[in-house]
Amino acid sequence: MDTLVSTEWLANALETSVPGAGDLRVVDATYAEGRDAAADYAAAHIPGAVFMNLAELRDTDSDLPNMLPSPAKFASRMQSLGLGDGSRIVLYDSSPWRTAARAWWMLRTFGAHNVAILDGGLAKWQAEGRETESGKRAVRHRHFTIWADNKAVRTKDQMTANLSSGAEQVVDARSAARFTGAEADPRPGTASGHIPGSKSLPYATLFNADGTWKTGDALRSAFEGAGIDLARPIVTTCGSGITAAVLAFGAHLLGNEAALYDGSWSEWGGDPSTPKAMGAKATGTQ
Repeated sequence: MDTLVSTEWLANALETSVPGAGDLRVVDATYAEGRDAAADYAAAHIPGAVFMNLAELRDTDSDLPNMLPSPAKFASRMQSLGLGDGSRIVLYDSSPWRTAARAWWMLRTFGAHNVAILDGGLAKWQAEGRETESGKRAVRHRHFTIWADNKAVRTKDQMTANLSSGAEQVVDARSAARFTGAEADPRPGTASGHIPGSKSLPYATLFNADGTWKTGDALRSAFEGAGIDLARPIVTTCGSGITAAVLAFGAHLLGNEAALYDGSWSEWGGDPSTPKAMGAKATGTQ
């Protein structure tokens, strides 16, 4: 299974699979503030899909908004969704933040590697007149091994060390106005600006007008146009670790296994002791 699959591929795969019996699992990973994503899922979702509640699938003991949950919590939630070891998982969303990418990054971090994103998401599926269903689907629990591989996760201490070493290029998925500091951060007590030395690549620039992913030369041009060397290590960041995953997925499509700063600007901008940069020009050794 490719990492990015088409609506046609998924429709054909669903036609040939036995509901609940095969290894293919479809997951609605929509998260968007101000919307009841669970209610939207119940109203209409791709047949057989289950709902991954990203609003709850986080470290609820942390003051930061979207930190990774514990491996045990993540495994428990996956088991309850019928996602187990060996599952082929196709993720989609209907969020302006493209939250299927966050679910993709989390699943890979916690040991599931046969994971794909549906190109164009639910919007494309529905625009093509494909079948949806309503209600909540009952699932059979499956074993999901408790495991975590943090090689793709960065902490504030690691980001601080990177200020001096410049070992990893830091790429920011927020809007240009948030990056430069022209627009204040929406979180109270959080500074404006960006991590010194980081580069701006707003996540929306990785998509075509119809909501599908840019691929190949078009995707590569988006990264290179932001001054990013895809042959060098990358760590992505954003406001709270959600859209940073979009950049990580885009880099993955181009063969670069980027890491993600999970605390992102919520942590960095909220800490008075961390250095902040303003303006459009990246600074530092990166």
